Amino acid sequence: MAASRAGPVELGFAELAPAWRLRSEQFPSKVGGRPAWLGASGLPGPGALACALCGRPLSFLLQVYAPLPGRADAFHRGIFLFCCREPPCCAGLRVFRNQLPRKNDFYSYEPPSENPSPETESVCLQLKSGAHLCRVCGCLGPKTCSRCHKVYYCSKEHQTLDWRLGHKQACAQPDHLDHRIPDHNFLFPEFEIVIETEDEIFPEVVEKEDYSEIIGSMGEALEEELDSMAKHESREDEIFQKFKTQIALEPEQILRYGRGIAPIWISGENIPQEKDIPDCPCGAKRIFEFQVMPQLLNYLKADRLGKSIDWGILAVFTCAESCSLSTGYTEEFVWKQDVTNTP
Repeated sequence: MAASRAGPVELGFAELAPAWRLRSEQFPSKVGGRPAWLGASGLPGPGALACALCGRPLSFLLQVYAPLPGRADAFHRGIFLFCCREPPCCAGLRVFRNQLPRKNDFYSYEPPSENPSPETESVCLQLKSGAHLCRVCGCLGPKTCSRCHKVYYCSKEHQTLDWRLGHKQACAQPDHLDHRIPDHNFLFPEFEIVIETEDEIFPEVVEKEDYSEIIGSMGEALEEELDSMAKHESREDEIFQKFKTQIALEPEQILRYGRGIAPIWISGENIPQEKDIPDCPCGAKRIFEFQVMPQLLNYLKADRLGKSIDWGILAVFTCAESCSLSTGYTEEFVWKQDVTNTP
């Protein structure tokens, strides 16, 4: 899934898919479940995937497969987004980029098979690099059960959760461990992100109000302070109306991808300036790559998890050069814009 700098916007929609389509070797774009890691080495560790505010493990939110045409070193390229859903820490967000050449140590040079072998239907908790993954969340699991030494965790919190949900009993008989993983009530529901190109035809029936005329009709009695306030509210409403018009043809979109273009904001508040987007450690600027839409919240069933997450827009910015400072996962930048009290 890739868009050239001047190319059309690509839209992502959540759809159910068979388990094999969401595994790493199929290079999926997906929401929820466990991460389908791209590179099998240099994964972000538990410290990088802990909320900076509350310290709890972050939840995997989604990943976007976004190779760069013409870049041999980024023939395979994925961006992985994590969030904290513990109120009031739901602003905790981290995003990581990983890229590989076509010839690499983990995947075939040829395109993936549409007829997977049966083992790809099961959850794999050990990568080809030998790295073990947490039994609860699927992230790097450096901790192991001290009794059976056969299951791995990213944190004490996830080890305790798994212990309560059955590992306490299974651990007593390590030679008969049940490899079926219980529902820990931690992962978000899993969906494939299906991509379509946005139509360039916009609905002509949408009427755009003339805000300057509205303000002018208030008369000369309008105080200077009220005039300033009205102009601000008009701009705010105009931005929100533009947002609604932009998504009107495809209201179910959960993601908008367009590397190097401008995002569409849901509010006039908290729009980042260039100085707010930190440069990549390589020295290059970061540019907009994709945004997560508020419609995704309808699919996450966060209320089922007893947690609270919310956003207006999550805008992901990545290195303009898509650098290869390391062979692992490079942290990028995400900007969270909340919904204001728009009409």
